[in-house]
Amino acid sequence: MIEKRESSLHELCTVLDYIRWGASRFNEAGLWFGHGTDNAWDEAVLLVTHALHLPVDSKPEILSARLTMDERREVMGVLEKRVSERLPAPYLTNEAWFCDLPFYVDARVLVPRSPIGELIRTRFEPWLQQEPLAILDLCCGSGCIGIACADAFPEARVDLSDISADAIEVAQININRHQLNEEVRAVQSDLFAGLQGCSYDLIVSNPPYVDARDLAEMPPEYHAEPGLALGSGDDGLDFTRRLLLEAPDYLQPEGILVCEVGNSWEALEAAYPRVPFFWPELEDGGHGVFVLTREDLLACREMFEAGAQR
Repeated sequence: MIEKRESSLHELCTVLDYIRWGASRFNEAGLWFGHGTDNAWDEAVLLVTHALHLPVDSKPEILSARLTMDERREVMGVLEKRVSERLPAPYLTNEAWFCDLPFYVDARVLVPRSPIGELIRTRFEPWLQQEPLAILDLCCGSGCIGIACADAFPEARVDLSDISADAIEVAQININRHQLNEEVRAVQSDLFAGLQGCSYDLIVSNPPYVDARDLAEMPPEYHAEPGLALGSGDDGLDFTRRLLLEAPDYLQPEGILVCEVGNSWEALEAAYPRVPFFWPELEDGGHGVFVLTREDLLACREMFEAGAQR
């Protein structure tokens, strides 16, 4: 294996050589793409340019540039790690983009990819009746949703909360990165336990919602992400049941809850057939995001109380 690797290092010379080589190895290994790219070639471009400290949108002329031997080893090391460890590419680059903003990420948090980003870009119209002054990103992970909300609503104060101390550390890195310490804070909390006395115009949540079957069938790249942020019981709704019951106590009178439940949306509707979930049509793709007003949540409280006792 070492001899084969050394031979490749001498035979592959240019940036394009390593992109092609990486894409071929990715296809050969049957890697899964879905954490920023959707194909082997784009993934190889991302990792090769990262290893060379070049922007991913570098000029085409760079493709013919020859690499030094140290650069070749650095590039091949990253490409081989992607294959051997099946890590999502953002864990290798420590960066992911969400709502046109860069975020630090590592294996302590999910890789940002929520379709809620489309609703942030449209400022949650038409559901928000007025400019929100207090926003909660519940189950914040990297903090990408809350920080994107802070960018969209610069007058708002934003809380990022997560049960994971590791996630809160990553969220704080991103608060610092975007210089938002005056506007955004990170709070470790199990649901609302650490947010007593707080009230919000907008609660946005991308909680754990993967059901047991889907979790077991996920490709290795997803199992590299923290399981605490993915699985939520047999039907994927353990956390969401608690959220629906408790959220209205932390919403202002005209406040709204926006929550992603992904593939568990059918189970949610089956569990609460009389709840008026609104499922926005997402032009950028994705599904399973619902909107409920505080009034909706209060009107359905008895159903949520019954559901929470399951």
